Amino acid sequence: MSEIINNSDYRKKSLKELILKLHRGEDPVQIRKELISSLSKIPYGEVVEVEQELIGEGLPVEEVLKLCDVHGEVLKGHIDRSAESEIPEGHPADIFIKENRELLKVVQKTREALDRLVEITDKEFREYVFNLLGLFNQLYDVDKHYKRKEYLLFPFLEKREITGPPRVMWGKHDEIREQLKGCIEVLRTDGLTKQDLSDTINLLFIPALKAVEEMVSKEEEILIPMSLDTLTTEEWWTIHQQTPEFGFTLYDPQTEWRPEGLKEEQITKDISIVESPEFIRLPSGSFTVKELTAILNTVPVDMTFVDRDDKVKYFTQGKHRIFPRNRSIINRDVRLCHPPGSVHIVEKILEDFKTGRASHAPFWIQMQGKFILIEYFALRDEEGNYLGTLEVSQDITNARKLEGEQRILSYADEK
Repeated sequence: MSEIINNSDYRKKSLKELILKLHRGEDPVQIRKELISSLSKIPYGEVVEVEQELIGEGLPVEEVLKLCDVHGEVLKGHIDRSAESEIPEGHPADIFIKENRELLKVVQKTREALDRLVEITDKEFREYVFNLLGLFNQLYDVDKHYKRKEYLLFPFLEKREITGPPRVMWGKHDEIREQLKGCIEVLRTDGLTKQDLSDTINLLFIPALKAVEEMVSKEEEILIPMSLDTLTTEEWWTIHQQTPEFGFTLYDPQTEWRPEGLKEEQITKDISIVESPEFIRLPSGSFTVKELTAILNTVPVDMTFVDRDDKVKYFTQGKHRIFPRNRSIINRDVRLCHPPGSVHIVEKILEDFKTGRASHAPFWIQMQGKFILIEYFALRDEEGNYLGTLEVSQDITNARKLEGEQRILSYADEK
């Protein structure tokens, strides 16, 4: 046992000394070599302890943040993850990992798109920028992933006085958000040229993609294993129950996790409102949540609600939706749910609704032989304050064909 303890102490001491060398400005290339040669394997818990000790000894969090990328890159693939248990499908940790898989797919597509810039002609450039903007809008969806870590997961770690790594990681989240925002702003710049974009790729775009990838590694090699070892089933259940309030990132879970080890009453007492028998009371009547859900999913229109902060909060789930929706859009900025070429229209509608210049915006299109009516309505309270926007879409192909009257009972065939 003493040998194991001494080995652990030696590894942590060595790691701390090398990180402090980086802090003092010594040659990072040489230090990388020393790290790789001396730390072929290190348990993730020791990495966490070293970060915690450095902050406790007075090294500013901002300095640890600067060093995070360097020692994180070196330790990538060298951290022992053997203690990580099998994660049940639908568990919050499972969702984090599967969202990461989708993020990495988009990162790869974006890298490939950036590599194609040299092949793009001036005539093709505008469409190329629109497509690239769409990819970065998808990447910015990681904001929901990070917020779930910050507001749902980190508090439980901090209760155990594991404060250093969450603070460092939150700082990296903010950096990545700013990098992705910067990429989006560049792509939205009026008059952007191929040369302008080429000049910024290595300065902004590639570092942003690399930062997203490195955060995936930090999560899966350190944060998630540490959290699985630390949190109780009840705490993971609490995170699971609150996750839909923040939304999912590029992934819609297909399995509803039911925790083992909790009594049935512990599970059902916290179950979502969808299964609550309580009534929702409105000025003109009331119904149960189950009844309201059935009503909203039966009316022959698709509805999507966007709140006053431009976040998608709800959509109906009828049998014959015109435009597909899944839960990954919940809490997502509505601008990111539209093709880049139509974002300016969405922004115009939102601006006019918020300022009161308009309250209704209708559109109609023909799609796959159907005539589709799409309407946007401003939602306001009794004082006229803007509450959000309701999008209503319906297939009116058959309605446009109606003539005369129908006064006798006749059922339409529905499949």
